[in-house]
Amino acid sequence: MTEELADNYRHIIAGLGEDPDREGLRDTPKRAAKAMQFLTQGYGQTLESLVNGAVFESQTDEMVLIKDIELYSMCEHHLLPFIGKCHIAYLPEGRVLGLSKFARIVDMYARRMQIQENLTRQIAEAVQQVTQARGVGVIIEAQHMCMMMRGVEKQNSSMKTSVMLGAFRNNLTTRQEFLTLVHG
Repeated sequence: MTEELADNYRHIIAGLGEDPDREGLRDTPKRAAKAMQFLTQGYGQTLESLVNGAVFESQTDEMVLIKDIELYSMCEHHLLPFIGKCHIAYLPEGRVLGLSKFARIVDMYARRMQIQENLTRQIAEAVQQVTQARGVGVIIEAQHMCMMMRGVEKQNSSMKTSVMLGAFRNNLTTRQEFLTLVHG
């Protein structure tokens, strides 16, 4: 697949009026193909293999918050990056998820061609599925290169999305605690 992608990048470079055989571009198609495979590696991952049984019994029933998980994704409309951070909270129901698995879940879904709205929901639903928590809240704050580098070129713009499931959706106090913990 890398060779086919590299050939496609070679055609794109030539289509832009550049010489894909000049010294600085000679290996660019292969590098770009490898980069795109890395940036979309989430397609080859599953939630089950990623979590790998790292769900543990716990008496904890208070909110657990993991803040500022950095993420890098690709806008499915322009194939340009969006970069940001994700905040995940959940209310355990006798089980907790290994801490590193939250970052891995974020990466699995972010490493796909994506829109932020769907990414936020996918992360929330995955955490809910794995933990069977009483509730899950996810907030993503990101800057989109498709809005900064082209189009309207707004350098200071950012997008915030949230998904609230279970108690985070149905209980205003729980939602407010989450928002306060995230935003101070």
